[in-house]
Amino acid sequence: MNPISLILLALAMSTDAFAAAIGKGAALQRPRFIEALRTGAIFGVIEAVTPVIGWLLGQVATRFVTNWDHWIAFLLLLGLGLHMIYAGWRTGADEPEAKRVRHGFWLLAATALATSIDALAVGVGLAFVNVNIMLAAAAIGLATLTMVTLGTLLGRVLGAVVGQWAEIAGGLVLILVGATILYEHLGAG
Repeated sequence: MNPISLILLALAMSTDAFAAAIGKGAALQRPRFIEALRTGAIFGVIEAVTPVIGWLLGQVATRFVTNWDHWIAFLLLLGLGLHMIYAGWRTGADEPEAKRVRHGFWLLAATALATSIDALAVGVGLAFVNVNIMLAAAAIGLATLTMVTLGTLLGRVLGAVVGQWAEIAGGLVLILVGATILYEHLGAG
């Protein structure tokens, strides 16, 4: 995977967490930087671990599907991208939460896990292409830490509308990354 695809993948993986962070930040009463950083760290760690788990699962399956690996990666990313776009369109109907000063760890961890399911599936897809999973996981975790920290701080100002569009843009980027993997593989073959 080339560096640009890796950066795009990391950003795409962090957009759903960014969207959730905007919602979490909007639900807080004047979120401070330390709370935003704490939220970003929780999301970043979980988002970095899940693609490694997916990659390990994919490694087991690799020997059975090597002739179709590029199609599997493309279809997984296409499906996830379309799901993110669909979810982005649906988020406009969510009701805001009551204002609080700080979110509990388990609430943040559960939200981070929910937004990282796509990273697990991407990890499975990455097992079928030549990629350094530790580098990819670190990039995804760092991008998520940054995006969630910013999203939490911006949440109060920007609200759910930007979160909706961020998730839609992330879905489009995932589809683009999947198409790039397919193009690179078919072009090399």
